Formats: sequence, structure tokens, C-alpha cells
Amino acid sequence: MTLTKKFLRRYSNLPSLIHLLTKQSLTFLDPGNWDDKNDSLYMRLYKENKKLGTLLAVCFSQQTETYHHWSVFASGSSGVCISFRKEELLSNLNQWEGIRGRRVTYIPLDQLNETPKKVRDLPFMKRAPFKPESEYRVIYEERDKSRSYVNIEVPLDCIDRIYLSPWMPRSIADSVKSALKSIDAAADIEIVRSTLIDNDRWAKFGKSVVGEIETSSHRPTRKKSENP
Repeated sequence: MTLTKKFLRRYSNLPSLIHLLTKQSLTFLDPGNWDDKNDSLYMRLYKENKKLGTLLAVCFSQQTETYHHWSVFASGSSGVCISFRKEELLSNLNQWEGIRGRRVTYIPLDQLNETPKKVRDLPFMKRAPFKPESEYRVIYEERDKSRSYVNIEVPLDCIDRIYLSPWMPRSIADSVKSALKSIDAAADIEIVRSTLIDNDRWAKFGKSVVGEIETSSHRPTRKKSENP
């Protein structure tokens, strides 16, 4: 697994991407509906302890493209991955009051007794089996109001590249790219279809291996020299 030092990847879907490009904002959502109930519990415990009206989050991966991230967080042909320039994105988000972000720490059950008990760490702790996610989490907290979501403005020049789903048919990918680039603010953003499961270079190498074997099998073999 390769961690990226310069980029944060946000796996999502086309509707959310269109919202991001149109409104130039990231949507922070309520963690109450997360699939990992251990994770949502820790978020709730933090919220209750801090007596917050609102606790929302947006999650990124610090890792290069993996099948796991696509299949879990952006499955199907409408999945997308937005690659942000890490330093620029975090610099902009940190200007907003109530924003805090850091890498998630993954803790095995047998190490819980040695783990410092700090309420501040609860939103950034997960069980060790989730370590392949390599998550970087940004939270938004607010004391006085209760919100189910909040949109935080981000300049689109924080985006390095947008990847369309590897399951999106090649026959429609160009049309989707054109539609996205018709959004004025997205005109200069590079948009590509992921080739994770259908890569031309990978296929070419495999064919070259077979080709060399077939060529070798047709070469005449030298006769063994007979003993005098």
C-alpha cells in the first residue's frame, strides 16, 4: 500500500461531484448513518461529551487508488474519486471556525488498555481491521445549532484530478466528461476514467508474455550432438 503525501482522495458519486463543482463546496454529513457502528458511536460519544449541537464529517483516503476504496465507497458506474491537493485543501478548510482534521489512528483490540483515554481523540479512532482505508478525517463541530449537513466552500483549484468509475462504460465516459466540463468552474480540471480493472498497458504486457512464449515454442531446437 502506498500513502500519498501530496493528495487526499475523496470517493463519492456523480450527484455529489456535480454539487461540488457547481456550488464549489464540500458537504459535511451526519455520521449517525455510517455503516461502521463502532465509528458512529465514538462520534456520538464525542458530541455528547462536548455538548455539541452539530458534529459532521467528511472523509478522505491518503492512499493511492485501490479496488477496496472503489468497491466500498464509490461502487457502480456512477462512482467518482476526487483527488485534492492536500496542503491547499486543508489550508482552505482550516480557515473555517469549527473545522478540525487529522489522520485516523487504527487500534487493535488487544492494545486498548495501553491506549490513552482522550475525548479529543474519539472522532479519529477506528478498529485495526479498517487500517487499509488510510483515512484522513475532517470534522465540523458547532455548539449552538443542530444541523444534519453543512456546505463548506473550497476553491476548485484545490482539485488535482477527477477519476470516473472504472465500471463506467468507455462508450459513455467521454459524454460524462463533456457534461462535467460544461460547468464553468470545472473547465480546466483534468477528468479521466479510471483504468483500475481495464488497463491497456497491463493487457499489452500480458499479451507480450504470451507472444514471447508462442514465438519461443516455434523456434527449432538444436539436435543433441551424437557421441563419436
